[in-house]
Amino acid sequence: MSTLNRRDLILRSAALGCSAAASPLVTPMAFASAPTENRLVILILRGAMDGLDVIQPYGDPLLSALRPDFETGPTRGARDLDGFYALHPGLADLFPLWQAGELGFAQAVSTPYRNKRSHFDGQDLLEAGTEDGTEGRAHNDGWLNRLLQNMPGTTRETALAIGQEEALILRGSAPSIAWSPASRLALSRATSDLLGHVYHDDPLFQAAFEDAQFYSGLLYGEFADSDTDDPGMANMMEEALANSQRGNAAISMAEFAGERLNADARIASFSIGGWDTHRAQDRGLNRALGNLSAAILELRNTLGSNWQRTTVMAMTEFGRTARQNGSGGTDHGTGSALIMAGGAIRGGRVIGDFPGLDEADLFDRRDLMPLRDVRAYAAWAMAGLFGTERTLLEQHVFPGLDMGDDPQVLL
Repeated sequence: MSTLNRRDLILRSAALGCSAAASPLVTPMAFASAPTENRLVILILRGAMDGLDVIQPYGDPLLSALRPDFETGPTRGARDLDGFYALHPGLADLFPLWQAGELGFAQAVSTPYRNKRSHFDGQDLLEAGTEDGTEGRAHNDGWLNRLLQNMPGTTRETALAIGQEEALILRGSAPSIAWSPASRLALSRATSDLLGHVYHDDPLFQAAFEDAQFYSGLLYGEFADSDTDDPGMANMMEEALANSQRGNAAISMAEFAGERLNADARIASFSIGGWDTHRAQDRGLNRALGNLSAAILELRNTLGSNWQRTTVMAMTEFGRTARQNGSGGTDHGTGSALIMAGGAIRGGRVIGDFPGLDEADLFDRRDLMPLRDVRAYAAWAMAGLFGTERTLLEQHVFPGLDMGDDPQVLL
């Protein structure tokens, strides 16, 4: 086997990752039936979304001081929401939903995960729905499966997981079935993580690797190992890369999810990647937000009248630093934002208090301070959509959670 140089490795990884992402049946997706006409869609935004940039608290003068190179506030392209918050230009296509009360946000939220700032552990904890110190990999089930365990009428066909990798959010003892393509197009997480570190500070290859991660549909795109020396294989991968870039995996997944929700599914979950913006955040975040917008609008279009009974919640493993770094990006942080959409939500508002950006108000004097557990919003949504009892939600679905007061997410 010939030795692969850096460019060859990036090309091959990107091409195979992208061709996989072009199919909604490769990126992990999960569906579940329920005895209701209400729908719930959970979007996992892998890579640590910068909530301060997505929902910009431009009314705090410290924001522009901490981020002088970012497009912050209405005077720099963002859309004013309420006189304090502004919507990032990358979500401009969703502004009509805000006006219609079908888009809302919660600022300064997080899971219980603190200080370690590992994408994989943070994502596992988000899908497991557990407390910090009991990381997701230590658990055999996810919070969606624990919800199903206590819903009447579940059968083997109730829950369906699609993808090469098992969806942790659906793993557990509740009856479920799984399907995946015959071919395996995936690198191990450890290999992808290693590549991320290798290229992190390389100005030539770092951006290319971020592109590969983004188009794979997951933060650390689960690319395929390739041993081939066949020159035709490289050409095939280049063509796959070009073809996949002309499409949009997020739209494909949203359309597929909408069709399943119009049929017998009532709960859906899938991931959208590209949120790890260590450098050139303006470029990366615009691209990720554009794909998120397209996915939400595709869900709305595909669901038709069922959109009025749908709640979409887009959440991430943790936020990013309050201050921009020297590469025009932000580093791993703590507090982020929750994005909510759907005809069933009480939108047109940003829920919750804002903790402030003074250094003394920041978590570890560097990150947005989380004021509420993001699991509480999901729990209150499930209580309203499915009638799940609070005690069950706090003790079993999200063990250790204090749901607090009802934020009235739903109409």
